[in-house]
Amino acid sequence: MNDTTDIWLMRNGNYRSTYPRPFQSARLKSVSKFANLGLFSMTFSKNVDFDLAMLNAYRDFRIEATKYKFNHFLEVFNPPINIGMKSNNLGDYINDCIIKAIAGQTKEERPLFLKIAYNGPKAMEELATYDPANLIVGILGGSKGTTRDCFELIKKASHYGARVALFGRKINLAEDPILLVKLMRAVIEKDLKTIEAVKLYHSELNKKNLRPDHSLNKDLQITDPILKL
Repeated sequence: MNDTTDIWLMRNGNYRSTYPRPFQSARLKSVSKFANLGLFSMTFSKNVDFDLAMLNAYRDFRIEATKYKFNHFLEVFNPPINIGMKSNNLGDYINDCIIKAIAGQTKEERPLFLKIAYNGPKAMEELATYDPANLIVGILGGSKGTTRDCFELIKKASHYGARVALFGRKINLAEDPILLVKLMRAVIEKDLKTIEAVKLYHSELNKKNLRPDHSLNKDLQITDPILKL
């Protein structure tokens, strides 16, 4: 339903190097005729003026969404710029921003679920246990990474309380998206080890004569530091 400036990727542009600003082009009066669920996105940057603008934009959206009985889920990105914060404190900050954003909402205003980056075990568990009856925490996939990254992310996030996974590039850019999703489910539902899942993924690709993007040894690596915690 909106796209904050930190996800503007115009050619020869460089918006991600500046503080994120809110922007919305979709009109609920029109959209609500065809759908009753949409994504609203926010990015906080530890700047009172820009963060206030984000919160006000979200408030205005909720007012309009309530008018048209339109449901939404809330995405909160990590800041794209250096905000002078240690990585081990970022999860605390993002969690507090989320609670600030949804504080004071009535039941009909609440997001159906969240879509956030995985910021480590402590941050995920803290948010997932904050109000589990009313606040469903989901994770976004981020960059493609390795297949091991994908399986580790879904396993760790699920273990620490996430209940929804919304992976874009990790699935869309996979050699076999359907196979990948099946193995993701096996990792969290059947306790398949992540290393074994990667090996099985490569074995099945080989049977289908599909060339993997990475060698097995490379695809077994964890490349995202947050997944090593």
